[in-house]
Order: sequence, then structure tokens, then C-alpha cells
Amino acid sequence: MIDQIDFNKLEITLSNTKKKAAGLSIIRLFLFFGIMAVGIVGLSEIRLLLILLPVLVGLFVYFIIEFNKQKDKEAYLKELIKMNEERLLRKERKLSSFNPGTEFQEKSHPFANDLDLFGEHSLYQLINHTVNKGGREKLVAKMKSSFNPKKAQMESKSIEELAKKDTFLQSFEALGRAFIKKEKSKEAFYDWIGTDLTWKSWLFIPMILGPLGGLAMLIGTVYFGMPFGWIGLWILLGGVFLATVFKPLQEAAMLMPNQGDIKTFAFWSSLLVKEQFKNTHLKELQQAFKNEDIEAPKILKSLEQKTFMIQNRLNLMYLIFNLLFWTDLFLWWRLILWKDKNGKYLSQWEKSFEEWQVLVSLSSFSNEENLSCKVNWLDREEIRVENLCHPLLHPQIAIGNDFKMKDSNHIVLLTGANMSGKTTFMRTLGINMVLANLGLSPFAKSFEMGSFQLFTSMRNSDNLGESVSSFYAELARIKLLLDTAESGVRVFFLLDEILKGTNTKDRIMGSEALIHQLYSAGGKGIISTHDIELSELETKLNYLVNKSFHSEITDQEIHFDYTIKDGPCPSFNAHKLMELMGIRFNEN
Repeated sequence: MIDQIDFNKLEITLSNTKKKAAGLSIIRLFLFFGIMAVGIVGLSEIRLLLILLPVLVGLFVYFIIEFNKQKDKEAYLKELIKMNEERLLRKERKLSSFNPGTEFQEKSHPFANDLDLFGEHSLYQLINHTVNKGGREKLVAKMKSSFNPKKAQMESKSIEELAKKDTFLQSFEALGRAFIKKEKSKEAFYDWIGTDLTWKSWLFIPMILGPLGGLAMLIGTVYFGMPFGWIGLWILLGGVFLATVFKPLQEAAMLMPNQGDIKTFAFWSSLLVKEQFKNTHLKELQQAFKNEDIEAPKILKSLEQKTFMIQNRLNLMYLIFNLLFWTDLFLWWRLILWKDKNGKYLSQWEKSFEEWQVLVSLSSFSNEENLSCKVNWLDREEIRVENLCHPLLHPQIAIGNDFKMKDSNHIVLLTGANMSGKTTFMRTLGINMVLANLGLSPFAKSFEMGSFQLFTSMRNSDNLGESVSSFYAELARIKLLLDTAESGVRVFFLLDEILKGTNTKDRIMGSEALIHQLYSAGGKGIISTHDIELSELETKLNYLVNKSFHSEITDQEIHFDYTIKDGPCPSFNAHKLMELMGIRFNEN
């Protein structure tokens, strides 16, 4: 299905596929009426016509299979076209139509809640290409994970290779989107696989006798005048044997995964087996499906067929065949064989597919954004970035900033006018650090950082349900930061407008005390504040440096350049902003 598609002509291919499916549907309809006509005429007048029935039925089944293949191809093509549309939306940073992942927000997390990782207009919307619950949860876990430079470097090499395989990335995602619809937990099925089910050897007799006897009954009745009552007796006899497997087959039908899940797994394994990788990590992940002793695509295709048969046993056509030929016995025997031989692999493969979904998501993101900045992980407590931009801002309006913190510089005090870019800059640095930890290229010309654990305190809100004020919430957040730093963890913190919930005098005293304590605990990071008085600490503390964002005020406008500068902010704009909003100040 995938090999026959020209990715540059998706609309044309989709149109042709729809026409072919429509043609196959018409042929199938004519064959159905042909089968009915031959059956009626053959039974009532010309018995020799019944010889055509097996041929017509065979053709009918063949065209059903071909029709289903075209419908699968149609679903796949539709997803590819939709993905191209979504790619353009992501490029324009129009993310409202994407799943925001709000359920993954976590206030207590060290940094996730402050950096727009989840929610409306979030990194999750920009980066997520997973197609099921397991894949999503795996991606979220990686986005929230503690910083691990060694693992990030390994992941970056895998992503770098995968990002160049555009056809593979699109095919993998589109296949999952096309066939995984209603998610169903497979845990009960895995438990069922672990149970001890035995095939009773005496059932081989009715299993073999069923098709032979059923065929003999039909031939005898049609061609040799055998009374129809014998078929009734045959069906009653079969009911005795079929009853032995009816209940276990029903239980299996309830527990088996959705057919769409298994169809996707079969397609994915086939795609992975054919692909050539150079990266060691990718080869290791591929090995689960490219093992010489285990043919994953065939095993999964076999399960897909069994799932379809077992879950459609109450279909009228199947019921007729089952009563005549006792096919449930053969189906149960084949299912037990599959379970005993291959059942143990499915759980492992599902976990591997979740890992592949994450890699495909990260690589697709890298491919779409054409990222190329390599992260240089330092063994020193330093950060140096050049032309750093926020990934959630449109590239045409995002303004890059250069920034560095030497080993001896532990705290940057960031001052600046309202709306000048202080908070956005801190979020820009934090979210790019998360990208680096994921193995992705940051949105920068160059990016160097030491091995830190990120901690932020920016969005501390009150909670009426817990009777918690925003000031108390911030204090609790700061205590958690101090405890983390004092435990020996190398923390890089981003604190926005600290202690803003109290009066100016207490805020300045508390902020100064906190700066001393953070340094003593070994912390490193940025603190933004409107209290310009704190900038005087630079002359007293050799580990603190002032940085700022400025604004230019004219008669009726305030202009921002959103560029970080050395030194404290020389002027603030709150007075002018209030004037522009209509607040009149008494000149006297």
C-alpha cells in the first residue's frame, strides 16, 4: 500500500483510489446477485449450475479483500493530506485545533506548568505526533523528565537520522491515525495470554470431520436426493462439539484488541522491517521486529485475521458456514497455537511502538522546523546561547537574544519595564532547555549548557478550594526550590517577580535574603523583579550580575526592542501605561 504512493500527488492518488474502490464495490454487488441467482436456479432447476458457486464465492471474497485494501489506502491517504494541512498550521503557529494536552498539566512539577509545555498554544501541540494513549503518555513523560545529558545526546543522534526520513515519518504517523480509532486497553488480553489454555486432542476428530462431513451433506442433498433432514441432524451433532469452544471463544472475542490497533501494529512492523538505519539506538529498537527468528509482520497479520474472524463470529455468513463445517473448532485451535507461540511478544512490541511514536514525534518536529543547532553539554556550571528564540512564537516575529552565565556568575537579576520581555525571555530559555533535554535542537544559533535540573516559579496562583493564596503558593514553591538545591541537586532556577504578593519593604528584604540563601545552597539562575533597589547588590555580591530589558517612551506610545542588555533597567513605564489606559494623575 505504502510503496505505491507518490507523496507529491496525494490528491490525485486519493481520487483514483476512490474510483477503484467504487468499481470494486459494483463488481462485488454484481457477484452477490450472481451467487444468489445461481443458487436459486441451481437448486430449483439446473443442478449443474451449482458447480459455479465455489468459483463465484471465491471471486466474491477476492473482491471484498481488494475493496478493503482500497478503503485502507483511502483512509491512509486522507490522513497524509490532513497531516500536510496541519504542518502548515504548525508553521504559522496556529495551534488551536490541536489537542492541548491539558490533562498533563501539573502544578507541582519543577518546570512544566510555567513553560507552556501543555495547554492552549503549547509545546505539546507543536511537538505531538503520537496516535494513541500509550504514545502520548510516553511523550509527556519525556517532556517532564529530569535533565539527563547522556540520554539527551543519545536521543539527539537518533532524531538527527530519523528527521531526514520524511517518507518514513509521514507513513508511520498516517498509518496510526488511519486505523487506531477507539482505544481499548490490552491488559486483560495480556492476562489472558498468560493463562494456561489447552487444546483437547480428541477435538481433532470433529475439527477434521466437520468440513468433510458438511461438504458430503451438501453434495448428497443437492445431487443425490438425500433428505434435508440429514443436514438438520448434522447441525445438531455439530452443536454438541461447537458448545465446547463457544464460551472460550466468546471470552477471547471480548478481550482481544481492536482490529484497528492490530492492523496498525502489522503495518508499523512491516514499515520498520524494510527501513535501513545507521544509528545504533535505532537498530536496537528495530531488532525487536527484524529478528531472523521472529517475523513480526506475519505474526501480527495473523493476529489481525484471527481478531477479525473471532469478533465477527455472529455474522450471518459465518454462522451458516460454522453450523455446516464446524469452523469454530479450527479457529480455536489456531488461536491457541498463536497464543502459545507468539503471544509473549505482543506486549513487548506495544511498548516498543510507543517508543517509536515518541521518536517519530520528535523527529517530525525537527524535520518540520528544520532545526540544526547542536547542543554542547558542558561539564561546568555555565550557559551560553546565541540568537535564542521562543519556539511558540512565529519565526518572523520572534526576536533572538544572546545570553551567557559564567561559572562564577550564580545569579542574574533581571529588571525591566512592564511588557518589555523579561518573563518571555525566561520562558524562552527554559523551554529551549527542555528541547535540549529531549534530544532536540534548540531554537538558537548556538546553545551550550551545563548539567542542571531546571526549576521555575512563575505562575503561582491562588486556590480557593485549598484556601491557598498566591503569595503562600509562591512561598511553598520557593521552599521546594531551596530544599531541592540544599539536597545537593545542581539547580538552574527561573523566578519571575519574586514575592510580588507582599509590600515593597518586605519584598526587597525577603528577596535579598533569598538571593543569599540560593547562592549558599549552590543554586544558579535568573530572578526577575521590578524592585530596582535590588540591582545595587551587584556592587556587594561578586556572584550576582544585572541584566535588563528596556522601553522607549514617546508622547502616546511605548516602544520595546525585546533585547536583553547588561546592567539594570534605567527607567520603568508603569506610570505611562496607566496614563494610556485612561488613568489621570493629579499633577499637584
